[in-house]
This record gives sequence, structure tokens and C-alpha cells, in this order.
Amino acid sequence: MRKVNLVFGTVYGNAQFVAETVQEQLIAEGRKVALMTSDSLTGFVPPQDELLLIVTSTTGQGDIPDDINIWFETLRSEAPYLPKLEYGVIALGDSSYETFCNAGIRFDELFSELGAKRIGELLKIDACETMEPEVEAKAWLIEWNKLIALSPAD
Repeated sequence: MRKVNLVFGTVYGNAQFVAETVQEQLIAEGRKVALMTSDSLTGFVPPQDELLLIVTSTTGQGDIPDDINIWFETLRSEAPYLPKLEYGVIALGDSSYETFCNAGIRFDELFSELGAKRIGELLKIDACETMEPEVEAKAWLIEWNKLIALSPAD
């Protein structure tokens, strides 16, 4: 089984809690997981023989949280070609804002531009509809795991 690099961006801690919950579930299923803190993202280019899972909240006017924005901007400016990378995105947001889940959408667009392939749907978790985003993330993860298990590289 391929290792999962789990990157999270958070302002108030919700995305971190979701990422930690997802990490626990992945480990329970026998996967190796690296939970990447913002400090460990300096110079990090996701290895293409591993999986990438991004969990991010959206802040301000649809912005990426400060703790992972530098990594996002570095990847965007350096534009590494990642045609064999498979990834997933869990986006947290508030649908009362016009920029609902925009940080997750921006990560999805960036990795698509870098040639990577998203596995499954981008999960958008709405703070207006759920008080326990980790529950929705765990349910989504079941399907994501089925899809990555079908991948020839896994």
C-alpha cells in the first residue's frame, strides 16, 4: 500500500482535527501516513509514488490559510510536473459565503495544472450543515480508499 502524505491548512483548528481523524482511520486500515505540519512543507514536493491528501479550511475572502499558503505559492511558482501523482482534497467552508470552500478548490485546480490526477470527488464540508466535519470526512474516506485500492500503483 502506498503511503499517504496528509497536508492540512487551518485557522481555528477544525481542518487539523479532521486531518488527525482521517490519519487515525488510514492507519487503522494499514496505511502509512505522514501528517505534514506547515514547518515540514518547506521544499516539499509530493512524491509521485505516494498519495497526497489535502485537508483545508477557507479563510477571509476565499483564501488559503496562512499556515499552508507559502507551500501553495511555492508549488504554483515552481510548477513541478507531477503526472503520476494521485491526490484527494477535503475542503471545509461556510456556504453562506460566495467563496465557499475556495481554498480546497484552488488546491484542486493547482494540482490538476501540475498534471496530477484527483482520485474521487472533491469533498466540500459545509459548516452551516454539520457540526462534526470529521464524520463526513470519514464517510468520504471509505469511498476514497476503495478508489485508490483500484489504482494499479496501489
